[in-house]
Amino acid sequence: MKSKMHVHLTVFGFDHLVFEGTRIAVVRDKLREIVGASTNWRDHVKAMEERKLLHSFLAKSQKGLPPRTMKDSYIEVFLPLGSQPELREKYLTVQNTVRFGRILEDLDSLGVLICYMHNKIHSAKMSPLSIVTALVDKIDMCKKNLSPEQDIKFSGHVSWVGKTSMEVKMHMFQLHGNDFSPVLDATFVMVARDSENKGPAFVNPLILESPEEEELFQQGELNKGRRVAFSSTSLLKMAPTAEERTAIHEMFLNTLDPKTISFRSRVLPANAVWMENSKLKSLDICHPQERNIFNRIFGGFLMRKAYELGWATACNFGGSRPFIVAVDDIMFQKPVEVGSLLFLSSQVCFTQGNYIQVRVHSEVASLQDKEHMTTNVFHFTFMSEKEVPLVFPKTYGESMLYLDGQRHFKSMSAPVTLKRHYMVEP
Repeated sequence: MKSKMHVHLTVFGFDHLVFEGTRIAVVRDKLREIVGASTNWRDHVKAMEERKLLHSFLAKSQKGLPPRTMKDSYIEVFLPLGSQPELREKYLTVQNTVRFGRILEDLDSLGVLICYMHNKIHSAKMSPLSIVTALVDKIDMCKKNLSPEQDIKFSGHVSWVGKTSMEVKMHMFQLHGNDFSPVLDATFVMVARDSENKGPAFVNPLILESPEEEELFQQGELNKGRRVAFSSTSLLKMAPTAEERTAIHEMFLNTLDPKTISFRSRVLPANAVWMENSKLKSLDICHPQERNIFNRIFGGFLMRKAYELGWATACNFGGSRPFIVAVDDIMFQKPVEVGSLLFLSSQVCFTQGNYIQVRVHSEVASLQDKEHMTTNVFHFTFMSEKEVPLVFPKTYGESMLYLDGQRHFKSMSAPVTLKRHYMVEP
């Protein structure tokens, strides 16, 4: 008999089967069912045309929508790497660890499904909402030893709601003995759009039922405020602080050649690398296979490709296998169309001890238009098995990248002490 993967609602002792199917692909199958998306690329235009008929189900205001609880959107998804060995190759690295890029894909799909559960309309066969990922606010690793031979469990629910946006908290666990141990905590922000994905749409309000839920909701408010504050002080908008300017000037002075009295003569200090020499680039053609339920390129695919390039950059820079510690502030600025050319540029922008902060910049261009448009900027914090060189900026622009990387590094929830057998690679 073919084994099954189950997706359950399990809250406060109640266990309700939502749906079941083979492997984690059932999540994406469920999303296609909710949206009415075509599984055949040739039929995608017709499927999207049919969604126009769903406009009548959209609420004119949030007050017209029934409130929901956190447990209404709670989902558990099992990835049976241990009980279904045929799944492992997709998730396996050559070092017999789990590919973190695949985990990012699964988190992205799960986050969208959670939001559809929160906004479920019982009178409609398909949802009139187009729910897309707006931001990966934070992913923090909290567990070592992720094995490709043990089952994995994801869980999550909506934790905060605005008028058209939702914050989703997700957790990942792995089976050790008879218990599931925590692996990571993730916070995503999703936005609701109309049935044609052309404008904002209202989402169901959230009812809080306990002090714990009130605390989660308040944390969502704080997260929103933190993001606004971080954006308002961006180095693209404001000059560095006095402390940051002093640090950059000291780095500049440390690169002046003591044999000359010139600002143009630059030499690297011992155990240091110029930032311009820490770059890697890649190019992908965005084929229909990587499309999401709205026939744009799947956000999880973009995250996986960016992560794998970032990992390779950290590996090449540090000279040993790096391990992911945190993912921070991934903003989805522009959708990527099927058929686009995807240009990824990765570089080390800050280092400290064994830590490597990597920034990956994503641009797209159509086959007809040579103009490049930024779609995403990714921030990854890695840890190397050994201490890594310092990275030094040479230009003012690189100095701003250095300070931005330092800010993201300092925004980690807490420094992590890792061992050689830490868990996930590309």
